[in-house]
Amino acid sequence: MARLFGVRMLPVWVAALLLAGCDNSSGQAKAERSAPPPPEVGVVEMQPQRVNLSMELPGRTAAYRISEVRPQVTGILQERLFEQGAQVKAGEVLYQIDPNRYRAAHQRAQAELERAQAELRQAQREWARTSDLFEKNAVSKRQRDEALSALEAARADVSRSQAMVETAGIDLAYTELKAPIAGRIGPTLYTEGALVTANQPQVLARVVQLDPMYVDIQLPVEKLARIRSSLKEGAASKAGPNEAETVLLREDGTPYPHKGRVDVTDVTVNQSTSSVTVRAVFPNPDEDLLPGMYVRVRLSEGVRENAILAPQQGVSRNPQGEATALLVNPEGEVVARQLEAERAIGAFWLVEKGLEPGDRLIVSGLQKVRPGAKVKPVAADIPLHPTQNQQASGKDNSQKSASDDEGHAQ
Repeated sequence: MARLFGVRMLPVWVAALLLAGCDNSSGQAKAERSAPPPPEVGVVEMQPQRVNLSMELPGRTAAYRISEVRPQVTGILQERLFEQGAQVKAGEVLYQIDPNRYRAAHQRAQAELERAQAELRQAQREWARTSDLFEKNAVSKRQRDEALSALEAARADVSRSQAMVETAGIDLAYTELKAPIAGRIGPTLYTEGALVTANQPQVLARVVQLDPMYVDIQLPVEKLARIRSSLKEGAASKAGPNEAETVLLREDGTPYPHKGRVDVTDVTVNQSTSSVTVRAVFPNPDEDLLPGMYVRVRLSEGVRENAILAPQQGVSRNPQGEATALLVNPEGEVVARQLEAERAIGAFWLVEKGLEPGDRLIVSGLQKVRPGAKVKPVAADIPLHPTQNQQASGKDNSQKSASDDEGHAQ
């Protein structure tokens, strides 16, 4: 029965195939309609920035000058002529030692000088007479030589007496103990009536110059090498240790109002710490800084042009410690990238290699994607400049503790 009611009937197997094809096409359409959309990920587009590089290091304050007041002569203290803790001037008398015996010694030395000068005048007259008689053959050559020797001895006596007068005058002057430098004097350890001796080991008082103030910084050798390398490569400007501007941070993190400068860098390396001592000088007109204070110093390295800063939440580390990141390519696919980023600046990594301007770095939704997956990138609400966040210190990845590298973008 090829026909039924005038209609040609298809073979049964052909009809079955047609029905199966209709079912498959409708299933695919349903599957496509029911498939979830690509996950959204937050991305940040990398842009080159101008970054001021700096490093933050610990330091200790040290007095610019310290002078210990000690007696140069032995005697009894008669008077103290300063207020403890007061500011004193250079040359100001601090203590008075009993001068009577030294004044008498000076007078005695002066009398000895006058006697020696009188003997010299007598020897000069004797020499003149003897020389005149020798010309007339009235005295022998021996008598003339003796007169000459007496004259030379008299001259030597005068020189010795002059030295004694000068020595006695110095000792007399030393009875007034004067401030060798200007500064603030500390508490005194001796009072009136105390016996002091010449060159005694105990100091009477200390005078400390507080303005300006030294800050000794321990700079790791590798960081010193990094500064020099930056200078050589032209990545930084005015970053030499003898040119670097320094900013002092107090214990609470607030900056000290006066900027300093690096004064000198030690030429030897501390073998136990592998660091060199860098000494900076800071103005201290209000004497807010005192010797021995613990501070932190931000040492300027210079400027890095066209730097790439990647938010830290978009960079991870593999088991080997290498920096890696996930990016979205122009086709909307996730790609993995290995980076060279060993230095943190605030909440950002300074990327040396691995990122280019225009790259879209995934910073959120990382747990939902893997390389090769299709994603929907959306702009993440993350500032691109470290200065838009509260400045925080970062540290080299090799050391995970307190920070010592900083910078800010312009």
